[in-house]
Amino acid sequence: MGFWKNLISDNNDINEKSFVGVVSFFMMVFTLIADVITGILGNKLVIEEFIFNGFLILTSVSFGISMAGTVFNKDKNE
Repeated sequence: MGFWKNLISDNNDINEKSFVGVVSFFMMVFTLIADVITGILGNKLVIEEFIFNGFLILTSVSFGISMAGTVFNKDKNE
């Protein structure tokens, strides 16, 4: 429970944007693995395009914002 409390607190060392990006990325990987496994078994896994695109956009934006924050904060610290 301490991790979740630390995640939502204002004073923490956890980058929330990166956390959301990693979770979204693993959801995309899980979907890919499930699609491959069901394909091997001869079944078709129906994945709605807008759901997969949502995870794709969420992952891209989360990592992009996180990286931009890192780059711009680095310039301030120097």
